[in-house]
Amino acid sequence: MRERKVTEKIQKIKHHLKDHLYRFIEQFEIDLLVAENCLTIPLNLPLGIALTEVISETGLKTIAHHHDFVWERQAFSVNAVWEYLSMAFPPQLPSISHVTINSSGANQLALRTGISSTIIPNVMDFENPPPPPDEYSQDVRHALGLKKWELLILQPTRVVKRKGIEHAIEFVKRLGARAKLVISHASGDEGHDYERRVWEYSQMLGVDTLFVSDIINDKRGTTQDGRKIYTLEDIYPFADLVTYPSNFEGFGNAFLEAIYFRRPILVNNYSIYATDIRPKGFEVIEIDGYVTKKAVQLAKRVLRDPDFEKQMVAHNYEIGSHYYSYKVLRQKLHNLIGDCLPCCSEKC
Repeated sequence: MRERKVTEKIQKIKHHLKDHLYRFIEQFEIDLLVAENCLTIPLNLPLGIALTEVISETGLKTIAHHHDFVWERQAFSVNAVWEYLSMAFPPQLPSISHVTINSSGANQLALRTGISSTIIPNVMDFENPPPPPDEYSQDVRHALGLKKWELLILQPTRVVKRKGIEHAIEFVKRLGARAKLVISHASGDEGHDYERRVWEYSQMLGVDTLFVSDIINDKRGTTQDGRKIYTLEDIYPFADLVTYPSNFEGFGNAFLEAIYFRRPILVNNYSIYATDIRPKGFEVIEIDGYVTKKAVQLAKRVLRDPDFEKQMVAHNYEIGSHYYSYKVLRQKLHNLIGDCLPCCSEKC
């Protein structure tokens, strides 16, 4: 149950957003709208409702790109806005073409709502390999406090429970080598309890774990105390190995990033990896819910045998180029836009 004043506030914000959306569409003569996850995850109820009503009232052709459905997040399972979620997250309107990022999302969307969708996975620019580290990033290892003989094990994610970072900590412990586990991002909007858990677990196992979100950002710059800020792209080339032991992911950006930067990767056999990614034939250090001796032995071989590592990452890059490149995205978008706006298909 929700109070009447909550409903009134939602509606007031919705009307405000609708006015601005109508003005924007008219001013810029919008032919096609791309709704990026805002008709999927209900983090902004008024916006989702406003967009749904505008699309319904105008018939504006729309591509709704879905990453995080409400039924995929336990936090939304108890709520007082079911009618809004059913109406707008996502809406079922004839002018909307729906896009999901994995086969499970497409299946669940169809099963729960009857909506069909096009699957477009996450992609990287495999046609243009990343440039080598420049002068700015040459001191990354020093900035992270690594000695020459220490391994840089990169966990390129936020510190949230579904990332399974305990597996990465145990994995580094069992490697038996001098190494630091570098966690690139903070916990974000999901609280700090799990971050404390990760820190305590690291202390218990004696794994040197670095939380470095203060010096990693989307853009280079300087912290308030004068330290350099690096991008994640600055860090990847210096990683000896990437850990990605997630229990659940919508797809796996960090997986593709590791493949793109030609780094060996430890990955947990999470559901979308198992159904959509693993069958493609990537060569990775794989676990299935827990760290095994076999995974540790394979990781040691990767770290000790440069030729073996080179063959592995080159193989993975080739597969990434075939299935997850911008070329794949261009073709799928061409088809989608052509369906939405047939008169423009020749220009796409």
